[in-house]
Amino acid sequence: MGHGRRREYELLDRIRDGRPMSRRERLDLIVRLSIPSILAQLSVIVMLYIDASMVGSLGADASASIGLVSTTTWLFSGLCSAAAIGFSVQAAHRIGAGDNAGARAVLRQGLTATFAFGLLAAAVGCAISGPLPVWLGGNADIVGDATRYFRIYALSLPLLQLNYLSGGMLRCSGNMRLPSMLSLLMCVLDVMFNALLIFPSRTCFWGGVAFTLPGAGMGVVGAAVGTAAAEAVTALLMTAYLCRRSPELALKRERGSFRPTAQCLREALRTGLPMGGEHAVMCGAQILTTVIVAPLGTAAIAANAFAITAESLCYMPGYGIGDAATTLVGQCKGAERPDLMRRFARMTVWLGMGVMAFMGMVMYLGAPAMMGIMTPDAEIRMFGTSVLRIAAFAEPMFAASIVAYGAFVGTGDTIVPSGMNFFSIWAVRLPLAALLVPHYGLQGVWIAMSIELCFRGTIFLVRLLRGRWLKVR
Repeated sequence: MGHGRRREYELLDRIRDGRPMSRRERLDLIVRLSIPSILAQLSVIVMLYIDASMVGSLGADASASIGLVSTTTWLFSGLCSAAAIGFSVQAAHRIGAGDNAGARAVLRQGLTATFAFGLLAAAVGCAISGPLPVWLGGNADIVGDATRYFRIYALSLPLLQLNYLSGGMLRCSGNMRLPSMLSLLMCVLDVMFNALLIFPSRTCFWGGVAFTLPGAGMGVVGAAVGTAAAEAVTALLMTAYLCRRSPELALKRERGSFRPTAQCLREALRTGLPMGGEHAVMCGAQILTTVIVAPLGTAAIAANAFAITAESLCYMPGYGIGDAATTLVGQCKGAERPDLMRRFARMTVWLGMGVMAFMGMVMYLGAPAMMGIMTPDAEIRMFGTSVLRIAAFAEPMFAASIVAYGAFVGTGDTIVPSGMNFFSIWAVRLPLAALLVPHYGLQGVWIAMSIELCFRGTIFLVRLLRGRWLKVR
């Protein structure tokens, strides 16, 4: 075990053993857990950039076919993530209480329950893949590719679900490094698979030497297959490490049942069901936004999808810090240390706001380059640049909502935060978008989103500082 990993275990042991932690030690532990998780989140965004740039080179129609169904893929991914969190939070509480055997029992039951959920999600996804692009307002030029892309994505959901559960379990045990390294591997594999599957065989030149690079010429379908293959390899490697080598969760330590118990399922549903419902509602709003944007034309659809991908470069560090907040608050709850829970929650939120304020500045200045990476189309770049610069000002308050939500999840408190997200997006963002789009087009959608993110961050900060979430059982 490396020195850095030993230091993390020492600091986590202070939580579990009830020993005091100085402000410097708390910050050290937050940073040590956040950096690998941030790198893992950023690697996912790099993969999205890679997909967008490769598909973008095929033309606006190919980009729009993926952009049209992107919000629906986030809906399914979010539901799978919520299912995994329902079990990983339970594991964090048991590890914090020193009950590693109980955490392993939760893992066994989680493997069965979430894989079954992944199969169900895949079946539903395949069933709606045909009519979905039509429901979303896609024109005839992009419907076929959009259907094929989403169907392949749906078929990969059981393995994506396994990836979410294994990564969540490792992070809640305090192991942020392995998920981060495997996410980087997933990016490398995605580049390789996409290069072979999207484009036809072609002659390339490197150092004055010509060589033939083989390719399947599958276009949009190749992007879906390449991404699914990269995710599958990562999921299998992560699960193998979790079940065989994790110090806290390796299943070879004792025999146990993989049949979910009623109590474990109830706890998972109590945490995961509000998150899944909230994510479904929020993605439903995103899908409605896609329907609003669709009449603006192919360029607007593609620009909106690319801008969302580009913006995620800014907010994914917030999700990385939010993962650390979930782990730390969850283990503090298991160890019955409410004062330490409060300190970790506040410190992670302030850190997240600072990081995302810096990233917002980077996005404002680098918006033209960010869009230029993903598409050669001048009209799409122009639209995308303008809306990214609108969103840059909302990033610090977006961070407040992301990281505070992660802290609340660590306690198992998901019902009220999910309701707050629901109210914010449906009572603020969508009505504003409906009012502004007729006058400002795509920019109106992003102005509405930015105002809503500032409102959402404010209400999450108020709840964090009041401290009622600390008393949730």
